[in-house]
Amino acid sequence: MALKGKKVIEFAGLAPAPFAGLVLSDNGASVIRVDRPSASTLDVLCRGKRSVAVNSKVPSGRELLKRLIVSSDVLIDPFRPGVMERLGLGPDVFLGKSGLNQRLVYARIVGFPRTSSYKDMAGHDLNYLAMSGVLSMLPGSAHKPNFPLNLLADFAGGGMHCVTKVLLALLERNESDRGQIVDVDMVSGTRYVSASPLIHRSNPATGRFASKRGTNLLDGGAPFYNIYLCRDGGLMTLACIEPPFFGVFIEKFIQALPGHSVLSDEWRDFPALAAQADRKLWPRLKQFLTIGFASRARHEWTDIFFETDACCVPVLTPEEAAQGFGSSDDPVKDISGPCLLNPGQHTKEVLTAELSVTEDEYERLLNDSAIGQC
Repeated sequence: MALKGKKVIEFAGLAPAPFAGLVLSDNGASVIRVDRPSASTLDVLCRGKRSVAVNSKVPSGRELLKRLIVSSDVLIDPFRPGVMERLGLGPDVFLGKSGLNQRLVYARIVGFPRTSSYKDMAGHDLNYLAMSGVLSMLPGSAHKPNFPLNLLADFAGGGMHCVTKVLLALLERNESDRGQIVDVDMVSGTRYVSASPLIHRSNPATGRFASKRGTNLLDGGAPFYNIYLCRDGGLMTLACIEPPFFGVFIEKFIQALPGHSVLSDEWRDFPALAAQADRKLWPRLKQFLTIGFASRARHEWTDIFFETDACCVPVLTPEEAAQGFGSSDDPVKDISGPCLLNPGQHTKEVLTAELSVTEDEYERLLNDSAIGQC
């Protein structure tokens, strides 16, 4: 629990901000989510967090938020540029020359870059992924790419990238005793986590992403880096890029074909091993593998390639993966239901225990509609 003793204020937002707070919470930080008193939320990324409901439109509510932030190490701002400043809670209030908390790491997550002409526009993961240039490289049909849920922009380029920068800022604070603004935008973050394919794309000589979508090594073009349907409807992944691994795979694959039934005269002399290095043979190799995988059930192929270097494993459902690979200390092992946090669930607990708010003051805040509780 490396972040034990660190206090994080997370203003309620969508995917990237609560995910950043979740990662910090899972590693020991005390994370307090700030909700609006009238809010209803379906945020499931709440493990280990507490919620206070504060009305930022009421002067006493804004002052309460200042007190919370002054006592914290990290603030996560999920809003569009300028929102926190209009509330009187911008970074200058805390990190300026006479700032109230000059050790604060003030993390701001936005969608489009703050200096771009798109900065004031609404958007979501798919929009940021599109503007990053990465979406155009993802697998799909010849006419359009597919997208990987909302993982790349929201969670990798947004939430996890934010966590990385927050941790670096906390490390730097150990030397300078000063906090700093941490700026994250999901377009730039997506480009950063996609550095490898983007570099390959700009250097065609590497051969990784030089051709049209769906014809490259890692985007579905290579038959030995692909997904195949089994007889029972299950799926197997194949990722034997290195020739020795492909050699292990193809030997066991051909041996496992039931009675060599798919090796008709059409395929009997097909040079499967040599086909890996010959792109002209890739379509034929993919057809050969497709026919072969369809001859057995997923569990049979799983057993055949288990404990080998064939790089061939089954596609598991989330439930199967949690059952088979979730360790006793894995926080995501139990996927039976969401971890919900009611807005204002811990308002009184946090304010009285951590800000020394008295009973009388608490009642005044309630009467002033500055806070909410549930």
